[in-house]
Amino acid sequence: MSQGMQYALVDGNNFYVSCERVFNPKLENRPVIVLSNNDGCAVARSEEARALGIKMGEPHFQVRNLLRRHRGVALSSNYTLYADMSRRMMSVISQFSPEQEIYSIDESFLRFRGFDNWNLTGHGIRLRHQVHQWTGIPVGVGFGPTKTLAKLANRLAKRHPDFRQMGVCNLQDLAPWQQWRYLAEVDVGDIWGIGPRWARSLREQGILTAMDLKLANPEALRSRFNVVMERTIRELNGIPCIPLEEAPPAKQQIVSSRSFGHLVTRLQDLLEAVSSYAATAGRKLRQEGEVAGGIQIFLQTNPFIPNEPQYHPALLIRFNTPTHDTARLIQAARQGMTRIYRKEFRYKKAGVMLVDLKPVGVSQGDLFQQDPEAQTERRTRLLSVMDAINSEMGKGTLRFSAEGVGQSWKMRRGNLTSHFTTAWAGLPVVGT
Repeated sequence: MSQGMQYALVDGNNFYVSCERVFNPKLENRPVIVLSNNDGCAVARSEEARALGIKMGEPHFQVRNLLRRHRGVALSSNYTLYADMSRRMMSVISQFSPEQEIYSIDESFLRFRGFDNWNLTGHGIRLRHQVHQWTGIPVGVGFGPTKTLAKLANRLAKRHPDFRQMGVCNLQDLAPWQQWRYLAEVDVGDIWGIGPRWARSLREQGILTAMDLKLANPEALRSRFNVVMERTIRELNGIPCIPLEEAPPAKQQIVSSRSFGHLVTRLQDLLEAVSSYAATAGRKLRQEGEVAGGIQIFLQTNPFIPNEPQYHPALLIRFNTPTHDTARLIQAARQGMTRIYRKEFRYKKAGVMLVDLKPVGVSQGDLFQQDPEAQTERRTRLLSVMDAINSEMGKGTLRFSAEGVGQSWKMRRGNLTSHFTTAWAGLPVVGT
């Protein structure tokens, strides 16, 4: 592989667990898992938890005793903390290349152009050190001439014994035969973009490893699968086919939904829930600089309870003029919930989805709305003040009364840690 343009994938190691360990060093070297909504299943595991055989998605009740025997800990998902730690980590990573794509909450691609005489491996080591020093998050760094190969190199950096200690893998440092050897050790199902269904089909055709896929005919497999498969094969051969997305694409929809902490039957609880979800969706909508043309309200019963009557309604309400006004979103959400509610069912989940999103200022106004510009300006100022206060003082500091006070329906998070970085009350306290 020639030097030329190179990509890096920087990925936080066991990110949710690492965020928790930053503020509680007592969790180091202990099995730790982070649980899904309502403390249901493991969605993140420390290396020690993996070593105990705890699988991703395994229910908490099945591993509770195993954790207890090994001084393990199960924590509720602290999404506010993880999002803020992600923002800090991505800010540090951005200093190491002018071209960055934030791929997920814990993954970031970098592109290096004009770095031909630069020691990228040393650059990756410095990046890894600085991220850990400034945020406390350990990361792995993988370099390759394409995004797919950078992703594969990152996997080697985090899991392969030859690279794990350094935490950096640069395929450019390897001779061709070494690259082929490592590709032959990677299961085809572990390649970025190859899901379980494709992996099964490829294995049936004798393509078992990343090396097998690299040597496959891209045109032939495109006819059997699609163009994504062809791009993956070409990327494995060092031909960039997947561009870097420095600006995230505009959202097509925004969903705000949570499972309840217990089965809900009262309409008032459901009205409070969808009001809260609509407020959250509205805040995200304003952050994106967009307005919504409609809102869908939905309800779900629990399909996993035997003999439980099932009901999964949804209702779409369209606005005369697109909006990001939380009050209008809440009003529509409550109207929709009242229409789809049936008192004979017990509900596990509710939510709202904003659709038909457009940038602010490009949508058509309402001819019959009184003094629309003045009303919109006043409401925008109000919402801006609310967003600023909630951003500085913590989510929910100011909220609409329709969202309720006690919120007994909220999802269960019995082992939730503090919002260490986003709320004054959550600031860490140093003991004496």
